[in-house]
Amino acid sequence: MSVVKSPLTEDDRKVVGDALQGALVDLIDLSLVAKQVHWNVVGPRFRSVHLQLDEVVDTARQHSDTVAERASAVGVNPDGRTRTLSRTTAIDSVPDGWIKDGDAVKVLVDALRVVIDRMRERIDATADPDPVSQDILITLTADLEKHAWMFQAESA
Repeated sequence: MSVVKSPLTEDDRKVVGDALQGALVDLIDLSLVAKQVHWNVVGPRFRSVHLQLDEVVDTARQHSDTVAERASAVGVNPDGRTRTLSRTTAIDSVPDGWIKDGDAVKVLVDALRVVIDRMRERIDATADPDPVSQDILITLTADLEKHAWMFQAESA
């Protein structure tokens, strides 16, 4: 049941809804991964990595709200429940315990790469059915790619 009438056809709503739901899961999980690493990072680059991780969290949380609201606007129920995240995420789990600063950077580079690759697939999938949702995905992917660049430069 949808109380919000979609401006999209049923087929387009399915494609766009799947893309937005996948993006929502990836962004929520990315924020959780970055926060977990943020709490446990140690090493000589602690402060810079610690602060950089919070920037990723802020970006992911901001965009997750935009994505969820876009899903609602096109008549799709956004689902950010932990059960849904654990079932559908593609990001590897964070190691237990303290995480050396270099390892923390690697965890984030790997997580960002997974999310960015999936976002680029969603950008392609939404091009025809909904350029508005595609634009949201393009904007958030650009922000994630900037974070990926900065973390890669951190470990160069």
